Amino acid sequence: MTAASSSGSREERIAAYKTILRGYIDRRPSGTRLKIAEALGKHKSFVSQITNPSYSVPLPVKHVNAIFQICHFSAEERQSFLAAYTAAHPEQHGDLALQSKSGSSHVLHIPVPAFEDAETQKEVEETIRQFAARLIGIALKR
Repeated sequence: MTAASSSGSREERIAAYKTILRGYIDRRPSGTRLKIAEALGKHKSFVSQITNPSYSVPLPVKHVNAIFQICHFSAEERQSFLAAYTAAHPEQHGDLALQSKSGSSHVLHIPVPAFEDAETQKEVEETIRQFAARLIGIALKR
């Protein structure tokens, strides 16, 4: 099965693009996974899950362009990865096109106080991410 092939199970197609992604990230300087985690507002373990073919956790489409930017993927690397990604997630093709329309990404860091309650911390951070994603989606559709 080729990376861009639409044959095989969904899990096999996810593993195919994760294998490509992991290979590209492994060729980047040390600390790249941490940079990705910080830019996405996630833990480093999340980056391990979305880049390890053994895990079935898919890479959310909203993070694709950010990873491209952080890792400085070449046009060839982007094309190879996107072919495999769209084979695994054909329903995300429109969302990828919408992201590409926006061009390069910009990472905004927002200071958030450290709450005593971990659940409150998680809820506040996720609410900020969801609001930002909705607002960006509205702005991109203009």
